[in-house]
Order: sequence, then C-alpha cells, then structure tokens
Amino acid sequence: MPTFPTRDRGVTPAPRHPLGFSVLLLPVASLCFFLFFLVGNPEVMGFGGYVDGWALGVPPHRGPAQLWGGCGAAGPCLEGISALRGPSPALPPPGRAEPPAGSAGAVRALSARLLGLAGDPARDPDPAVYLALRLARQHHPRLERRYLERLQDNFQHPYGRSLQGHSRSRWDAERSTSVAEPPRTGRLALYLLGLQAACPPVSPHRSLVTWLKYYLEEDWRGSQERGHPITSYYQYGLGVLALCVHRKRVREEVIQRLLTAQHHGRLGHGGNTVDTEAVLALAFTCLEQRRLVGTELAAKLRLAAHEASRNMAKAQGPDGVIGNIYSTPWALQVFLATGECQTEPAFGQAMAALLENLDAFGTAATMAQVLPVLHGRSYLDIASRHCGEEPDTLTPLDMEPLPEVPGNKTVQLVVECPLPWCYDLRLYDRPVPVPAAASLLDVLQAAAALDPREFRFHTQDTPQGPFLTQVLGLEARQEKRNYWQILSAPNTPLQMGIAQYRPPDGASVILSLSEW
Repeated sequence: MPTFPTRDRGVTPAPRHPLGFSVLLLPVASLCFFLFFLVGNPEVMGFGGYVDGWALGVPPHRGPAQLWGGCGAAGPCLEGISALRGPSPALPPPGRAEPPAGSAGAVRALSARLLGLAGDPARDPDPAVYLALRLARQHHPRLERRYLERLQDNFQHPYGRSLQGHSRSRWDAERSTSVAEPPRTGRLALYLLGLQAACPPVSPHRSLVTWLKYYLEEDWRGSQERGHPITSYYQYGLGVLALCVHRKRVREEVIQRLLTAQHHGRLGHGGNTVDTEAVLALAFTCLEQRRLVGTELAAKLRLAAHEASRNMAKAQGPDGVIGNIYSTPWALQVFLATGECQTEPAFGQAMAALLENLDAFGTAATMAQVLPVLHGRSYLDIASRHCGEEPDTLTPLDMEPLPEVPGNKTVQLVVECPLPWCYDLRLYDRPVPVPAAASLLDVLQAAAALDPREFRFHTQDTPQGPFLTQVLGLEARQEKRNYWQILSAPNTPLQMGIAQYRPPDGASVILSLSEW
C-alpha cells in the first residue's frame, strides 16, 4: 500500500534459523495449544509466579484456558486443555512436526523492542504500534499511557474541529489540483481502534467518528470513474472495521462496495492482495458478529469472510508464507477472528513461518503488524476485551546496533520502466561500489553521489521506514496506482524495506515501476 506499505515493498527472504525439538503431531489443529503453552506458561517463559495480570484483556483471576483468547471470540481451541500445564511438550500445528524452539522468549523480546522504540520521543507516534502494545500479553502501563497521550496530542489538531470548516467546495478545489491530499482513512481508523484498546477505553470525540465517515464517502466519491477508492480498499476496509469496533452502524451501500470488490477480484494488482482481503474479512466478521446488519446481509458477510479464508489458504506457499512475510500476519488475524485456526492447517504452517522469520520484522511498523497474532489476537479482540489490573511486567529493550562489517562490495543497480510509462525498458544499469555493511538505501545514495545527473531518487518517510517514491524523475503516484517495486534479480520481490535490506556482494537489484 502506498500509505501503509505491507506488500511488494522490495524485500529478500530473511535468514532462517534451524527448527527446534521434535514433537508428536496430533490430527487436530493444535497450534492454539502450542501458543498457549509457550506464551501462557510461566515456567516455559523463564519466570515463575502468575503471568501478566491483565493478559489480552482478561481479568487476572481467570484460569489458564480463559487467560488467552485463542481462535474466535470464545477461544474454542483452548477448551479442555487448561489442565495440560505439566511437562508435556508443546504440540505443533497440522503439517508441521517441529515448531521453533525458544519462541516464547523471542516473542517477548520483540514486544520489549517495540516498547523501546515507542519510548523514543524522536519517533512520531503510530496508532498501529499502540494497538500492538495493547494486544500483547506483557505490559508497561506507564509507558503505554504516555504513548496514548502522544497519540492524542498528534490527532487533536487535525481532527479537533468540526467538518463545517472543511466544506464540499474546498474539497473539490483541493481535489482538482495535483497536490490534493487524499483522505487519511486508514490512519484515522487505526487511531479509533487504538482508543478502544485503551484501558479503560477512551470514548472518541464525536468529530472523530464524523471525520472517518466523511473520509469513507470522499474516498469513494473522488474516484467513481476508476471504480476504487482514492486511497485503497485496504484503508477503506480499516475504516469500516474501526466503526464496527466502536459499534457505529455503517450504511449498507458502503458494505456492498466492499462485497462487490471482493467478489469481482478488484482489490488490487500485482498478485498479492492478501492483506487487503484480510482487512475486509475482519470488517465483515465484526459486522456480522456484532449484529450491526440485517440477517440477510449478515449471511453474505459470513460467506465472504470464509471465502477470504479459503483464498488465503490457497495463497500459502510451501514455506508457509501467505502472500509475503508481511501479509501473513493479516491472514492469521482472519483465521483467529473466524475461529478457523482450529480446523485450517494453513494457520499452523503460517504461524511457524512467522516464528522462523522474526528477523524480518525489524521496524516499529512491521513489529506492530506481527505481534498481535504472535500473542493469539486479532483486531476484533479489541471489541470484546475486559479491563483489569495491568502489572508492570515488560521492560523496554533498546535495539542493538548492527555489527561492523569490514571491506567493500559492489551491487549492480538496475532501473526498469515498462510501457505505458516509458518507451525504453531499462533506464539505468551500473555497478555501485559501497561499504560491505551498506543497506540498499546506502546503495541508492552512493549511486546518486557518483553522478547526480545519471541517477537521482526521492523517498518518503513512513512508519515502515523510507518508502521509495521517485527514481530518475519518475514518480510513483497513488492515483495512478503504481509504485517502485524492488526485486532481487531476476524477479524475486524483496521482503525488507530499503533501509533494512543489505544486498550481498555481487547482487543485482532492480527498481521497477509497477502497477498495484
């Protein structure tokens, strides 16, 4: 996504670590127990006593099976297993006999690193980060409250006023210019979800809900000739989900737009629409479960959510990844929200893939994306959460600096621009010498320093890190639905951002203007 990039951002597979111990394979879907045993058992996690007072929104006096929500609102995957807290080995998901060892410690460390990044005042607050902190099992109440206050300060200025000053004529005038700013549907939706995740929940000012409904209408109105929202179906779906979690009714016409887009395969281009379809499925499931629609429409939403689950299972690769490593957490949220983690083998295989590739989640935004499902939660759990005492059980962990790598390397940098945007496919093809530890961003900067007339580029700062927006004067534009895809030659999409990926010596990296 241009605003919330989760797919095709230019990435290479993260290094994998060996799998852990061998265990028995049961014929039932048992990953929910596997996660409970690792994350919910204090002995396994390496510290004694009671685990984390308010764990995922459940009061601290409840028993083990109630402590972790598991699949679906009622946690059916955990029924009857609360007595199995002895020395029995963790049970793997279907099709995966050897889950990674030490996963509980790795997940806890990831939560601690995200908390450390959240405590950095130099970083702009991100509502997705706050959501991940609130849906985690361990907490630091004081730092989380401080982060919420920063979010509230950040959102107060643009949304503390009514819509009366933002008249239709002003919108039309802005929209008619090339510099018009599209609706911030997704970011405002995440903020509203974050307010509901606070303990106790923060009732949003009426203007916030009004702004979100306005964005949904303008998002669609501004692109009727294209047949898709100005932003994306991903952000549009987040908007509907946020309204549903706050028990705000959504016009049936708005819901039908999403159903029609899913049914006709209009959710995006480029082959990977997992994250978008997952967000829509979460919105459909919320509307149906919270009974905010009529019986007939609820049946359609239920069918659409299950269709999305089937599509995600079909999209799973042999390595367990669904779409790409960053869209996989979204797919798992759907399996959790619909309760299909107890019957869908793809759930266990995808969870194992995430646990094997935690190194790929190195930025605050990507950590926030993966942590909810690693704690067995989806965004729908925000709606059914109960507040309780939150013991201070998580300590922020600073990011370790990257080790020094001596020497130099050479990376072949290629820029491609196919029709209809360019007549010449290959616009740039040069070797670029850089230090051995250089990231792809360093490679781009080195190429520009070698000859600014031959190579130039621009990036946009996003919560996910620098996002490549322009190369050789060619700008990727949201309204044209194109972006700069980054490939490891000949055609492997990268699995990290340009600031995280460190190409090896002799690698060829292709920047390709592509449609999404």
